[in-house]
Amino acid sequence: MPPEESMKVKILLAIILALTVFSAASAQAARVLKFGHIAPIQIENKDFPMHKAALAFAAHVEKETGGEIKIEVFPLGQLGNDRSMLEQVQFGTLDMMDCTTAVMSNLIPQVGLLDLFFLFPSKEVAYKVLADEEFKTVMDALMPGMGLIPIGYAENEMRDFGVRDKTITSPEQMKGVRVRVMDSPVFLESFRALGANPVGIPFPELYTALQQGAVDMQENPIPTSVMMKFTEVAKHLTRSSHSLTSLYKMVSRPVWESLTPEQQQIFLDAAKIAEDINRTENTNMRNELEKLAMDKFRATIAELTPEERQAFHDAVLPVHEKFANQVGNIPNDPKFGKYAGKRYYDMIVEKVNQYSN
Repeated sequence: MPPEESMKVKILLAIILALTVFSAASAQAARVLKFGHIAPIQIENKDFPMHKAALAFAAHVEKETGGEIKIEVFPLGQLGNDRSMLEQVQFGTLDMMDCTTAVMSNLIPQVGLLDLFFLFPSKEVAYKVLADEEFKTVMDALMPGMGLIPIGYAENEMRDFGVRDKTITSPEQMKGVRVRVMDSPVFLESFRALGANPVGIPFPELYTALQQGAVDMQENPIPTSVMMKFTEVAKHLTRSSHSLTSLYKMVSRPVWESLTPEQQQIFLDAAKIAEDINRTENTNMRNELEKLAMDKFRATIAELTPEERQAFHDAVLPVHEKFANQVGNIPNDPKFGKYAGKRYYDMIVEKVNQYSN
């Protein structure tokens, strides 16, 4: 081979080698984003729905971006508690998270309205309200200014009553009952309005507090009560469904704005997949664990009649009004349509009524 051709071949091989190395390096340089939440991985060898949904989100993003973006999921508050992770996402040091509305309400008070007791008559109505485009336009507009982009929802079911020594089906039966409540103004004031004495006890200490009689009652979704064995010592359950434990799935604004439109759509699609899995798995787990509560722990489960539910709703209405006035009105901006200038609370109640009929 003439020297000139030999040199051309060497140059061509060098180019091919360089391209191969570059391609391999590019394939290895996938962008890795961190996704935090506080839910467990499993309880009693059962996959926890919220974590299972988070993994499905991560899998969809990696698959549909061709491995360009990988999501590392950190459960169990490994990256901090809800409040800490919210601040991290807000300031861009954590890429995304599932955050409860109760914690978010400290930053964005309007989302605390979603925690109001007996606001939603059922899970199904709550889902329709959360998916409503007018609702989303109003509520989602609150978040980008705080460095947050909402892309979907997670949840840990409707919350229920669990009592040591009696079944509660009316506000009158709540008088003087010592109930463990998480640190949320809506929860504290709602139980006070019902005549109960809310007590602040860390969640890990709740079983012992019930066992020793430091509190008479706890309020968690029945599946959580069974998995945490609260039903061993608080066997009188009421399917009160007084509040939905809803979480926003949020991406840090700088991260969101760094994604291409195609990648953003993949994230939105992944969030919907995760949402459906979370809700379906929660329903399946509720059915299974309610049966376990009765069969294994000899618990009783009462269902509120429409009249009993209305009595609870009426008892907490002053709390609704207080928080409705506190968080104020929707900005008088044409993009909010007929809800511009109205109270946030009134818009939500109108949506609840719309989907309840």
